[in-house]
Amino acid sequence: MIHHIYLLLLAMLQGVTELFPISSLGHIILVPALLHWPINRDADWFLPFVVVLHLATAAALLLFFWKDWAALIGGFVRARGKPSNPQSRLLWILFVASIPAGLLGLLLAHKIRYLFGGFTFAAVALMANGIMLIWGDRLRSRHPSHSLDNLSWMRAIIIGFAQSMALIPGFSRSGATLVAGIGVGLDYENSARFSFLLATPIIAAAGALEVPKLFHAHMHSGLLGTIFLAGALAGLCAWGSVWFLMHYFHKHEVTALRPFGIYCIGFGALALLIGG
Repeated sequence: MIHHIYLLLLAMLQGVTELFPISSLGHIILVPALLHWPINRDADWFLPFVVVLHLATAAALLLFFWKDWAALIGGFVRARGKPSNPQSRLLWILFVASIPAGLLGLLLAHKIRYLFGGFTFAAVALMANGIMLIWGDRLRSRHPSHSLDNLSWMRAIIIGFAQSMALIPGFSRSGATLVAGIGVGLDYENSARFSFLLATPIIAAAGALEVPKLFHAHMHSGLLGTIFLAGALAGLCAWGSVWFLMHYFHKHEVTALRPFGIYCIGFGALALLIGG
């Protein structure tokens, strides 16, 4: 029973940190180790379990941005697949920008399990993630703001490659894409919207590939139900996170990423000090 409670706590942690630019993967490695949670990350069900949480996050993103997705798909249908209107064009841009992370994820999938065990590596990478976020705020002051309608294919691909940094424990998917979006000229709110829209297909695809393995993994009685309950809990936390962040980025136009950057540097350093 205690073991199941820790899985639910881990689900809440993932649901909050997946969309905040502070690396859910880094926190899933560091927090249980620092607090001595009895969770075996080497178990064959653990990676599929994490992907169930990601799939719940994707569902939360779909629910939050359902109007955006409905407009994008509607525009795509009306344009018969041609990028002749803004919605159809943006859907194609999202698809193209998803390719780099998708391909690299498939190529590096077998190395992810190895990286899961790197406590020191994750802590250092989390600190580097914090530096990246603070640098992103500096970029914001140097570039004019653009809307998603003006986003070029090349700029979108740059953001797509930035998303690949999430394969490294300690680097945040949303953080990397937010900074890349700001770097190519988007403001905070548009960069966050594109980041969350871009995250949905890649997270959902990861779930589709890995969730079936969960049913073939060796686990004790009742664990499967707890895992899906954890997924629901992660989804609720993720929905709350994206609601907060969209309001937050709408109101903060100068130093929106700096508080998250300071947190990442501080927590990474603390993790090294205590657990390194």
